[in-house]
Amino acid sequence: MQLHNTTQYAIRILSYIAKYGTSRLYSAKELSETLNIPYKFLTKIMTTLVKSDFVDSIKGREGGYKLSRSAQSISVYDILGSFKELEDDSKCVLGIGECDGNNKCALHDQWIEPRDLIRKMYKDTTLDKLEGQDFKM
Repeated sequence: MQLHNTTQYAIRILSYIAKYGTSRLYSAKELSETLNIPYKFLTKIMTTLVKSDFVDSIKGREGGYKLSRSAQSISVYDILGSFKELEDDSKCVLGIGECDGNNKCALHDQWIEPRDLIRKMYKDTTLDKLEGQDFKM
């Protein structure tokens, strides 16, 4: 299961801010250059992150972005929900549309447990758990 580019970038942005300090502001230019995300795309993502209350946007010459709440209160699951990423995991893994107990595909029963484990991992993983790890951005 691969996440959409927008969601991947959002997680990278929030992880970067959490990892390198919440006591300062990060400009869109800095985030774009450091994380190698196209500037216009990054600003659209930041708009969603602000609306979802993950970051605060401070206007002006000395402005920028910072986390609006603690890193331990932001889960990957929350981020996925803001970008409607979780809507796709209820669709059929074979691409046959909606897949439920009454209308099963060949892999439906085998997919339920791994899907639930993935959801649990997303819920249990918060930005503070990511920030201390040595990972590439």
